[in-house]
Amino acid sequence: MDLDLFAFILALIGVAIPIFAFFWEFVLVRRKRLGYRMQMDTSALDEIGTGHAGILAAMTQKDGKPLTDPSFVLVRIENDGVTAIDESDYQVLADVKAGVRIRFPGRKVAGMVVTELSDRKLGNNFGKESGLDTGQETSDADGTTGIIDLPKVPLNPGDHYKVLAILERVGKPGEPRVEVGIKGGVAKETESRTGTPRRASLLMVFMAVIILALGGVIWFSPGTPLDCATGKLRLVGSTAFEQVMREAAKSYADTCGSAEFDFDFHGSTAGLQKLAEAGENSEKTPEMVSFTDGAKDDTQPMLLPRPVAFLLFTMVANKEAGVADLTLDQVRRLYAGQISNWKEIGGRDVPVVLVSRKPGSGTRGTFQRQVLDGKREPATNSDNCRTQDSGGEPGVTRCEQDRTEDLLDIVAEVPGAIGYAEFGAASGRAKDVTAVRMAGQEAALNAAVHGAYPFWETEYAYTYGEPPANSLTASFLRYLTNQVGKDIIRSHGNRPCDELQNPVLCRPAT
Repeated sequence: MDLDLFAFILALIGVAIPIFAFFWEFVLVRRKRLGYRMQMDTSALDEIGTGHAGILAAMTQKDGKPLTDPSFVLVRIENDGVTAIDESDYQVLADVKAGVRIRFPGRKVAGMVVTELSDRKLGNNFGKESGLDTGQETSDADGTTGIIDLPKVPLNPGDHYKVLAILERVGKPGEPRVEVGIKGGVAKETESRTGTPRRASLLMVFMAVIILALGGVIWFSPGTPLDCATGKLRLVGSTAFEQVMREAAKSYADTCGSAEFDFDFHGSTAGLQKLAEAGENSEKTPEMVSFTDGAKDDTQPMLLPRPVAFLLFTMVANKEAGVADLTLDQVRRLYAGQISNWKEIGGRDVPVVLVSRKPGSGTRGTFQRQVLDGKREPATNSDNCRTQDSGGEPGVTRCEQDRTEDLLDIVAEVPGAIGYAEFGAASGRAKDVTAVRMAGQEAALNAAVHGAYPFWETEYAYTYGEPPANSLTASFLRYLTNQVGKDIIRSHGNRPCDELQNPVLCRPAT
């Protein structure tokens, strides 16, 4: 049998059986059901002779004679169904007042009391003319049998009452018997509900078997998801988005076993150049996607953009700097070389070291547009971020790094260093660097959407022309916009574009 058909049949059975069990239990069997059970049947003989029998030794029969072999029986009567039981539902003749009879073979009734009413109003059904009575009869089979007759008590679902009987042995005691009939329903001995009902246990075992069987079908199924494509795809561009794409590519490859990925993340501009060169040197659309922090310029018209995510960035500082909050004006003065020591703005007495990304980095472009108000960062004067080069421009030490992880490493290692990075990558280094708030506002989606936090950008995926619908490129881009791909994007502190309350923020590139 085809595995998909087998899985469908298992799923159908798994749904049908519980539905059938529900209707059987609550519509057919328990639609109208009177339940009863013996909760106690014990003797009161002073077998160990303690001498502390107290009131038990003083109990007498109706004629005043003391009880010599007493016993106690507690019977619970309850509505165990899902509909009410009325007086007319008891299956006895209309002129018979009693609806329930309890027999005690080999014992006679010395006394009885109705107790533990679930609703005090039930007590109105046990008056003098209600049919509540005691008696006894003699037969060849049971000898003397004590009898308790109970009225036709109306019971709502869940209502109950109990009867405590005091009995005297007059022969060989037998098991108490409850005699009652219910029109259009059943009267049945019930069990205590302190444990899991047997039928419920069987149903749980059945469902577990169905789940395991479906798991086996999925495990051994040779098929692949509908949208999987084969081939090899190269991902290039922004290092800020690198970890997101590596995780997404691994997830896709794990799902679609015939897909392979190659990575070359060295900055947004470098990625666009690689994509353009690949397209120009190939007769067909290359299997390559370039990711950029922000849109490209008007050149390279064959590169087509797709907004993918709303990307947050943050300033990061070495912990020795002693700062965790900067105003936009302070950041701009820092990168203009007007602040050379952190103590000038409330930090420690440590020289400022500016660590930037290299030209062509999308993160650097975003920083210049969104934070420095369009001004370019000044030239570097240090290759190692620790000492200034001879002949370089004096003043604050400035250096550049090619990749996001390299920048975070330098900021963590060099006292007084400050830089900027994608928020998800920076969050993973919280033990090493301090994420710097801007004007008291930390990097957060809501703050960025409402204009309170400036350091963000749209992440674009570029292709050379429109990729064929059945290509690995097109399949992977669709994967990024489905639930799994969006979960990965969110896990790094970013947001898929289509989840923003104002999708215009992920504006399409022009």
